[in-house]
Amino acid sequence: MTIRTRTQVGIVGAGPAGLLLSHLLARAGIDSVLVENRSRGYCEARQRAGLLEAGTVALLRSAGVGARLDAEGLEHGGIYLQFAGERHHLDFRDLTDRTVTIYAQTEIVKDLIQSRLAAGAALNFEVSRTSLAELDSERPVLRYLDSKGEQNEVTCDVIAGCDGFHGISRACVPSVSIASRDYPYSWLGILAMVAPSTDELIYSRHSDGFALHSMRSPKVSRLYLQVPATEDIANWPDDRIWAEMQRRLGMPGWDLKEGTVAEKAISPMRSFVASPMRYQRLFLAGDAAHIVPPTGAKGLNLALGDVALLSAALVALLRDGDPSLADAYSDTCLRRVWRATHFSWWMTSMLHVEPDADAFGAQLQLSQLRYVTSSRAAATSLAENYTGYYRPPL
Repeated sequence: MTIRTRTQVGIVGAGPAGLLLSHLLARAGIDSVLVENRSRGYCEARQRAGLLEAGTVALLRSAGVGARLDAEGLEHGGIYLQFAGERHHLDFRDLTDRTVTIYAQTEIVKDLIQSRLAAGAALNFEVSRTSLAELDSERPVLRYLDSKGEQNEVTCDVIAGCDGFHGISRACVPSVSIASRDYPYSWLGILAMVAPSTDELIYSRHSDGFALHSMRSPKVSRLYLQVPATEDIANWPDDRIWAEMQRRLGMPGWDLKEGTVAEKAISPMRSFVASPMRYQRLFLAGDAAHIVPPTGAKGLNLALGDVALLSAALVALLRDGDPSLADAYSDTCLRRVWRATHFSWWMTSMLHVEPDADAFGAQLQLSQLRYVTSSRAAATSLAENYTGYYRPPL
């Protein structure tokens, strides 16, 4: 037997984009049904991004889910760029009067799930065989098997595909155009149970590869190493990881604290943009439409920026009968997406060592780094993009 229901917005994916969209729509009186093939525990534990632009922080506060963010988030006023044996500080407060905040994506997901469930929202975890149908009609259909194995069919006014790079939604957009670039290296990331050795992120260009010292809390550090694209995590026992971190991040008089490695994984680096981000009454948001290398810390911020625009567009369309924002959604998003894509590519290219790097390429990178750290105009450009060139509408 098929369980047939009706909603205004069907949402595929319970990452931060799908959850925030459900939350923002509910605040405007728009009902939704959200489906996710993973468990709630998986969604709340998966380690992903953790750096929020100034506009993203303002968005979460205005949405009423910023209490823990304000209490536990780590506000940063800049970053360090390290190269050629020197470490330079870029002061974002001085350059742009803006900051960024460290607050893990997992914590945002927890905050949103708690808020949605407390409000009685329809969040459906551990679903399977999800499919979208009748997308050419005024009433698209979301089908899935729920966690009990029962077939569900939800008739919607609109469907939002927030189901990530490997989800089903993007494939439902006919004639989608893909622009992409795969980078010839990956990131080996670790979550270490040790207090950060720095007050703000350190981006290090080393002759043997990039390294990044980040953090998740005052007691948990997040660190990354550039490794070959085909590298196997089995080749990196903890002792080797720490030795390489010490070599690439080390500076005279500075101590990199080591601790227990709780998690480690290797992630590929890619840039990916799909367009358009809308087909009829199907809208894409977040990683379903675009991926950026994490060097510029843009992925989560882009996803939540999409949702800020999409929620406003859907409220105007479904509550007020005004399609103008929905019609402009894809073009508006893509302008911001391409700016962030360029910035992420630029940061990545400036800091990573190419496998076939020669002296010419190395000197170009060093010249660019010297320029950024000695020119106020260049430093301001980096700071403006890093803290968020586009601010989501509130």
